[in-house]
Amino acid sequence: MLIEGPKWCGKTRTATERAVSKLLMQDPDYTESYLKAADTKPSLLLKGATPRLIDEWQMAPVLWDAVRFAVDQRGESGQFILTGSAVPKDHAVQHTGTGRISRLLMRTMTLFESLESCGDVSLKALFDNDCDGDGLSVLTIEKLAVALTRGGWPALIGEKESVALRRVNDYVDAVINMDISRVDGVYIVPIGCLKP
Repeated sequence: MLIEGPKWCGKTRTATERAVSKLLMQDPDYTESYLKAADTKPSLLLKGATPRLIDEWQMAPVLWDAVRFAVDQRGESGQFILTGSAVPKDHAVQHTGTGRISRLLMRTMTLFESLESCGDVSLKALFDNDCDGDGLSVLTIEKLAVALTRGGWPALIGEKESVALRRVNDYVDAVINMDISRVDGVYIVPIGCLKP
């Protein structure tokens, strides 16, 4: 199974709760040796009790094909859980994984999941004109505005409002100034750094 979704939405934590063993590619004590093993014999990284979590698999895209091959050879389902926020470069994997690796899209938490809504009203019901709830929120307008601005990032639920909002701003800045730049090769210089 591949769990996809935005950074920081809880993919690794959720997968860890289901996994029996794990390989954390970003562990700074082991990353270099993991990458070398992936280059020479990727099957070594798949060894471990199953289901085995392989977090940030895209750091060594050969792991995708190694997992697909291992699934074919072993003939058992539910062996691996792959997580990662980034997509490897084009043509980095040889096979789509169809029939061997199912995909699960994970999103941030809803207000209902964060216990900030009673769940009486859903957007689907509103759009379907089929709303049975009274539509009243347990939050004040101000608290609802903060919750919407903060988003459903699990680490921010229950966090002090000023800290949560600052961390959301930092998240957006990082996505814009680092992640997008990695994809398109265009790096943005902050306005304060420009000389007249």
